[in-house]
Amino acid sequence: MSEETSAEATSRPAAPQGDDTGNSAALLSVAHIRELAEGLGIRPTKQWGQNFVIDPNTIRRIVGLAELDGTEHVLEVGPGLGSLTLGLLDEAAQVSAVEIDPALARQLPETVQVMRPEAGGRLTVLHRDALRLAEADLGEPEVLVANLPYNVAVPVVLHLLQTLPSLRKGLVMVQEEVADRLAAEPGSKIYGVPSVKAAWDTHTRKVGVVGKKVFWPEPRISSGLVRFDRRPPASAEVSREAVFAVIDAAFAQRRKTLRAALSTLAGSPALAETALRSAGVDPAARGETLGIAQYTAIAAALPERVIGGL
Repeated sequence: MSEETSAEATSRPAAPQGDDTGNSAALLSVAHIRELAEGLGIRPTKQWGQNFVIDPNTIRRIVGLAELDGTEHVLEVGPGLGSLTLGLLDEAAQVSAVEIDPALARQLPETVQVMRPEAGGRLTVLHRDALRLAEADLGEPEVLVANLPYNVAVPVVLHLLQTLPSLRKGLVMVQEEVADRLAAEPGSKIYGVPSVKAAWDTHTRKVGVVGKKVFWPEPRISSGLVRFDRRPPASAEVSREAVFAVIDAAFAQRRKTLRAALSTLAGSPALAETALRSAGVDPAARGETLGIAQYTAIAAALPERVIGGL
């Protein structure tokens, strides 16, 4: 087994022989989750957004929607007690699991050793903050599959897409409101910064809803499943940083026209209007009406001193 944690694990779940649905490879049940948590003295924290999946069928659904073919290196962020990790090891060639909680990072290899002893060598566990991951930490994972805390879901997804060019697709479970925002289209009331930035180099869509009762502890609202597939960046000439700066400025004050919202970034309202007209965008339009192609055109039309400084 390959892993990057050094302290000994403290809890060993029983290894069941299949489950009541007829699957030969059992996943963690409610009893397993509670046994592991109790043995580790784990109390799910709001700080790290810990809500553990306790329903094996939900795990199978997530893995199925990820459409793995058995050859991929999968990146999992926030594996927790290992519910999803086991399901991924059943379908992927390799799994790299990134866990910020040290107790959970220590336990995961032990859980896999008990429940999937033949798969231990295909698991790498890293005790890391996902927002600080670098490409060198992970090699070249091709797929992201994760149950992400709502408070870091968007930053984590965007960071990993930027940091890991090898990622070609992903399936993430997030708070349903976050899922809706990531998949929103221009003109929608919930369309915003996450929607536009995700569109920079992915096709993103919501592919399902997950109820509250499959988690422990039970969250206040349902979760959403979001699938993304990588595509070429919106521009090869204008940088991601420049386009994202325009997006951030456009949505900083949603009620403002783009002429007003981009005035500071451009240097003045007049320069903002010039750039907008050059990009074929109405200066009186608002940020929530524009797609990624229009934001890219605006960034390209901004004065060189603005683009060069980003």
